[in-house]
Amino acid sequence: MPNFIDRRLNPKDKSLGNRQRFLKRAREELKRAIKEQVKSGKIADVDADHNVSMPARGVSEPTFQPAGDTGERKYVLPGNREFAAGDRLPKRASGGGATGAGAGTGRSEDEFQFVLSREEVLDLFFEDLELPDMVKLNLKESVAFKRRRAGFAATGSPTNINVGRTMRNSFGRRIALHRPGRKEMEAIAAEIARLEAEPKASTKDQQRLGELREALEKLERRRRRIPYVDPVDIRFNRFEPQPLPNASAVMFCLMDVSASMGEREKDLAKRFFVLLHLFLKRRYDRIDIVFIRHTDEAGEVDENTFFYSKQSGGTIVSTALEEMLRVIRERYPAREWNIYAAQASDGENISGDSERCASLLHDDLMRLCQYYAYVEIIDERETEIFGTTDNGTSLWRAYRTVDGEWPNFQMTRIAKPADIYPVFRKLFGKQPAVQAR
Repeated sequence: MPNFIDRRLNPKDKSLGNRQRFLKRAREELKRAIKEQVKSGKIADVDADHNVSMPARGVSEPTFQPAGDTGERKYVLPGNREFAAGDRLPKRASGGGATGAGAGTGRSEDEFQFVLSREEVLDLFFEDLELPDMVKLNLKESVAFKRRRAGFAATGSPTNINVGRTMRNSFGRRIALHRPGRKEMEAIAAEIARLEAEPKASTKDQQRLGELREALEKLERRRRRIPYVDPVDIRFNRFEPQPLPNASAVMFCLMDVSASMGEREKDLAKRFFVLLHLFLKRRYDRIDIVFIRHTDEAGEVDENTFFYSKQSGGTIVSTALEEMLRVIRERYPAREWNIYAAQASDGENISGDSERCASLLHDDLMRLCQYYAYVEIIDERETEIFGTTDNGTSLWRAYRTVDGEWPNFQMTRIAKPADIYPVFRKLFGKQPAVQAR
């Protein structure tokens, strides 16, 4: 009896249930395989092609087969040496055998492999993650504006008066309304002065003098009625906001490199930084990375120096925040860049400096950053001691005040590599929709 497999394409505006279930099963298997590879390998390897093994059960499709324990069938078995015509054969027991039985003992399951491209891997890896809703600047959406000249307007701020356009309008209006000119009035005034200066003026001169005085008075009245600059002449420079695609981001990596930060702590910090960079790289066209390391002094360095160069000294965390603020003001204005920051530390800080750090975050940095993540790296033996978020070092307690006031600030603790991905999901997980009551 033939087997029927439904391979029809989805009709327009409809969905075939079995095909949708197949796609869902395959996607879940792919996500599971990617998570297993990331868990067992390096996070930096996520940004590459992957060979994925997938069990055959994950791609099984519905088929039509005859029931093994009912009905009648007639077929020929070549090479039969046990049965003759008329013998009654026992029916096959219900239930199929194992798929892909191996050559050895026990059962095995067939698998097949295929290659996922880098983009497909990242699509699966970040499928259920999203930038925080409360502070994100949507990718390639118009969220920043630049003032652009857009002609002239009859109203506006006095600081935007366009003198050239205003005087041009005034000149045209005075010509159209025949406003008396200064030279014309000065000529009449000079003629009046000459006639008045004559000792013996004739009757004709007296009559001429009266006409000139009357004409001068009319010109003065007309000149007063037609002002030199009228409010209708004034023009202002008009500006309109021009939307700018805000698809650029800068990622600040801050890390304590004092003696208390060993290779284990630096390795955990690097894994978190790499994961954050991969995540932001999928959201923005351009990503700049700024590495700032600090002991009792802070400075901007390259990546190799940031992770591998050794430096001795105490720990003053505020120097790193001050250096970050300086770099932002010099190179990354907040109106043009999406600013993200990730700080890794073991919580050590000089006495009295933690309050300074909280003040810098409250007053300056949190107003500029889209998101600020603080990761405190602790020893695995301290996990139970610092199980709650209320206790900890002075730096942790100071940052708790920032966490309570700014929604774009998040803080957490990690102790081993297995903690990084759950922490990352916690920091950047999709926010649940708020249900209206």
